[in-house]
Amino acid sequence: MEHENIEIVGARANNLKNISLKIPKKKITIFTGVSGSGKSSIVFETIAQEAGRQLNETFSKFIQIYLPKHGHPDVDAIENLSLAITVDQKRIGGNSRSTLGTITDINPLIRLLFSRIGQPHIGPSNYFSFNDPNGMCKTCEGIGRKVTLDLDKALDKEKSLNEGAILLPGYKPGNWQWKMYASTGFFDCDKKIKDYSKEEYDKLVYCKPVKINSAIVEGMNTTYAGLVERFIGQNVKTEFEKSEASKKKIEPFVTEKQCHDCGGNDITKVFYRRRSWAVQ
Repeated sequence: MEHENIEIVGARANNLKNISLKIPKKKITIFTGVSGSGKSSIVFETIAQEAGRQLNETFSKFIQIYLPKHGHPDVDAIENLSLAITVDQKRIGGNSRSTLGTITDINPLIRLLFSRIGQPHIGPSNYFSFNDPNGMCKTCEGIGRKVTLDLDKALDKEKSLNEGAILLPGYKPGNWQWKMYASTGFFDCDKKIKDYSKEEYDKLVYCKPVKINSAIVEGMNTTYAGLVERFIGQNVKTEFEKSEASKKKIEPFVTEKQCHDCGGNDITKVFYRRRSWAVQ
């Protein structure tokens, strides 16, 4: 039949040299080749661009003002082109909570399904959301995994604090963050980390945030926290606020494990069991 193919005549986008071809419809067609061979030029800058331009022309001039601009591609003719959905090569934004379900907006429908047919019955669909306090696993806060500090990479136990035992960015001896530990009076700064007692090591590494009188600025109160707590507070819980450059600096010091409480399922155990019953 005459409309079974998309026909391209004289494509010249970028390094395409007056290319003409027929692309069969209702079949999967793959464009392969070495870098610079024209794959993106034919798919995105010729076919997709013309499809977008034709779609825009179906709207009024007023609406077109607010639509993405698509000029004529550098081609003599494109025939039998249908509406095209373009999945480009740009990286999808998001953070550690982004999933296929959140990006495509299918999650609300799935939550609604589970809340209606699960047994015993639960009305609010947000109870099946890992982004809602009512449904998220309290241990991993709905992420499904625990991201924490890799102590083997963050601490050189053969060194003392004065020798630079803390290997994290910004913790060189004399720096402000280094003083948050060295100036507390909790530690012998010339003592190697490997020689710390369990109490000293736990204080350095795992201590929960506590208010102390700061020796850095006389008379000033500050919050002391072990390296793990401080690292998580400064880097993991504020991940979406950090630049790509900042994330790359801390990547070598991060370790990630499946949440032991929810088993990586993001939501609390009680609602996960009901979700399982719903699909049986």
